[in-house]
Amino acid sequence: MSDEQQADAAESQADADAEDVEEDVSGIQDDDFVRLAYTLRTTDDGTVVDTTDEETAEEAEIDTDEYDFEPRVIVVGAGHVFESVDEALIGAEVGDSGTVEIDAEEAFGEYDDEQVRTVSANKIDEEERYPGAQVQIDGDQGRIVTIVSGRARVDFNHPLAGEDLEYEYEVLELVDDREEQAASMLEMYLQQAPEVWIQTDTVEEEQVVESDEDDEEEDAEPETETVEVEKETLYIEATPQMTMNQQWMFSKQQIAQDVMDRLDLDRVIVQETIEGMGGMMGGMGGMMGGAGGMGAEDIEEAIEDVDVDADELAEELDADLEE
Repeated sequence: MSDEQQADAAESQADADAEDVEEDVSGIQDDDFVRLAYTLRTTDDGTVVDTTDEETAEEAEIDTDEYDFEPRVIVVGAGHVFESVDEALIGAEVGDSGTVEIDAEEAFGEYDDEQVRTVSANKIDEEERYPGAQVQIDGDQGRIVTIVSGRARVDFNHPLAGEDLEYEYEVLELVDDREEQAASMLEMYLQQAPEVWIQTDTVEEEQVVESDEDDEEEDAEPETETVEVEKETLYIEATPQMTMNQQWMFSKQQIAQDVMDRLDLDRVIVQETIEGMGGMMGGMGGMMGGAGGMGAEDIEEAIEDVDVDADELAEELDADLEE
């Protein structure tokens, strides 16, 4: 084979390799935001564990009043679903559906007999001392199996430990809107989606000025100047429920950082609106303020208007002073 033929062959192989790479990265990839409809069931008896379909929930006799049954937005590869589901989604297209088998070890772990322990009933509130009650003891969540003579057998395994699961899903759409992406991430953390918006703000910022002097003292404070910079900002309108959410209270820095990293934002600003008492407080303030400018006769008339005898009140005050 001539040098020219070898060069042509190498070029053809390179083109083929490039096409293979392009095919490999088609479809859904890690870090994509995907809206999914899904139902999670136990493999053994088909018990519905979780679903986005209200009709499925009703058939499974799940209380539908406490939950919103609608498709969920997840970030592929971020641990929002089981690892095997993430793997199934890679390369998938909108409209694809399927069922993923998840073994117990990947799901909620194998059942461990050593996680069934005997504890003193004194560690359990009296109203929770019955078989089947969900209790928390020394920071561990468990379920009472039996309780006899001041001792309780508590199962600290996850309720689905040892269960193989099947995850039935359908890819509904890719979510590209960054505000919707931000809201969906907050909903995953907080179980609620606050109002959010993204805008670019121009803010003043102090920046260090590099000195041209070679003989600058090492201990000298750096010189700074105020400059205007643009910052892409996520605004969150906090609700009372959000501000009281324990996940938010203890992890707001980590949550905000995760959102900023994934959406390439510069900062997050949380806004909280506190509504006043409105007209009632204003009216009371007006009444009290007006009283300050009243004369003695006006005060007496005002007291009479609220069914209080002014002379009787004055006599009582004088009596209190004499005592």
